[in-house]
Amino acid sequence: MKKNKHIILGVTGSIAIYKSCEIIRQLRKDGCEVTVVMTREAGEFVKPALFQGLSGNRVYEGLFAAPGSRDIEHVSLAEKADVVLIAPATANIIGKISSGVCDDLLSCVVCATRAPVMICPAMNNNMFVNKVVQENIKKLRAFGYDFIGPKKGQLACGSAGMGCLEDVTTIVKEVKKALS
Repeated sequence: MKKNKHIILGVTGSIAIYKSCEIIRQLRKDGCEVTVVMTREAGEFVKPALFQGLSGNRVYEGLFAAPGSRDIEHVSLAEKADVVLIAPATANIIGKISSGVCDDLLSCVVCATRAPVMICPAMNNNMFVNKVVQENIKKLRAFGYDFIGPKKGQLACGSAGMGCLEDVTTIVKEVKKALS
């Protein structure tokens, strides 16, 4: 894999968001530049300063550019991406992307990019096996989106089942494969 590849890491409002920190660390160790795009719900779990410190880059949260910026941020982020990785990906963001809803920065970046999009679901087992969620995943796969995981394990709700974010090493390995 060539160095200086740029990953846009989308993070959403899942308890598995803490694993995104290790994803950033490993990707940077492998020579990738990482820019984080957070949904509003992600900000309920983790503050942007954490991701900024780990990535060394500005963290993007909202759809509208900071005052004085001339960039149309969702377009400029989409264009500089070699891969858009969403980890963790909630049922909400999967549904938005599947339906073409672009009401936040992350969904706009995904819609505007020509880079591979890799989605790492993380949610409760009942949500993951829900017919609507499964149809959304099937639809996105047919459009060429890649899915990494989820896996079976202990869920935040206390039960065990399908819906755990895939292991960080597996996610990073799949991203590196997509980049080479």
